[in-house]
Amino acid sequence: MTYSILTGGQIRAARALCRVEQAELARVAALSVQTIKRLESFKGPVDATTRTVSALMKAFHAFGVVFDLDVGAGPGLRLLDESTAL
Repeated sequence: MTYSILTGGQIRAARALCRVEQAELARVAALSVQTIKRLESFKGPVDATTRTVSALMKAFHAFGVVFDLDVGAGPGLRLLDESTAL
C-alpha cells in the first residue's frame, strides 16, 4: 500500500458531483464495490495502491470530474466541460 493525497471525502464528493453509484464507479474503474466502500470510509488520505488511485482518477475523468491534489491548496475537485464526460 502507498500514501495518497486523495481523500475518502473527495471520492464521495466526486461520486455525488457526477451522480454515479458505487457499483458504476467500481465497474468503470475495474475495482470491487467493497474497495470503493473501503476508500470512501477514510476520513483523510486513502490508503491504496498507486494502481487503485490511478484507476479511480481515470474513471472519474471519464465521468467528467477532475481533482486538484496540489498540496497546500486543500482538497478540491471540479467538473470538466460536459462534452468530455461519458
